[in-house]
Amino acid sequence: MNIHKALCLSAGVSVALISLATQAVETVTIATVNNGDMIRMQRLSKIFEQLHPDIKLNWVVLEENVLRQRLTTDIATQGGQFDVLTIGTYETPLWGAKQRLEPITGLAPEYDLEDIFPSVRQGLSVKNTLYALPFYGESTITYYRTDLFKQAGLSMPERPTWTQLGEFAAKLHQPDKGVYGMCLRGKAGWGENIALLSTMANAFGARWFDEQWKPELNSPEWANAANFYVNTLKNYGPPACRATASTKPSRCSTAANAPCGWTPAWRAPSPPTRNRARWSKASALRLRRLK
Repeated sequence: MNIHKALCLSAGVSVALISLATQAVETVTIATVNNGDMIRMQRLSKIFEQLHPDIKLNWVVLEENVLRQRLTTDIATQGGQFDVLTIGTYETPLWGAKQRLEPITGLAPEYDLEDIFPSVRQGLSVKNTLYALPFYGESTITYYRTDLFKQAGLSMPERPTWTQLGEFAAKLHQPDKGVYGMCLRGKAGWGENIALLSTMANAFGARWFDEQWKPELNSPEWANAANFYVNTLKNYGPPACRATASTKPSRCSTAANAPCGWTPAWRAPSPPTRNRARWSKASALRLRRLK
């Protein structure tokens, strides 16, 4: 099927639905990221196909970096390999401004646009024109293990700083006992460790650009943030931390005995609450926002 019009459902990660040509049976090819929420959505395909017997769903589930590369190439070349695309708030305004996406219009009356957070709507708009609808939104949050903190006589502040988390990680790190101070994204990629590093740099007072759009990557604040990230990952992270992707930090906090883990908030509650049998340490988890 060729791409005609795009209806993006987006925020953090998003979905683009291409309008279907009128045929007896259409195959809709969906390219999506391999996180838990999208995989659960894939399991609902049979229900959708039962309700819409003229549509067959074909899923292409890819890890974050591969997905971004393939979708960017497909959109840029107008290849039309995919009909439903998982994209994010980075791509949506860029592609919308280049008219590679159609504005969102003609929604069902029961779809309440005002129910979407204003910041999410703005991130999916160009000059107040909406080019995507959110499937979910995300923010950052920190897991920590209350049982391990209690054993070490430590208390987590209500709004900890990264420096404090680094100090906790050093005190809690016991690799000989299978306990690692902190689990952070280590896998390279815009949607992988750069999402974390950008948030961390902001907390250290760093900026990507100044008011004249001059890069500030050589600033002391960026150096402090980057050094903290690298040193914490190397000194207190679990083994093979360079392969830790966006879907794994919450698992580290439970299954891998990491006292602290950073993850997007929408993913954070998902594993322990939806399948507690798989997460034996879930009851010891608590959440904190960073300063």
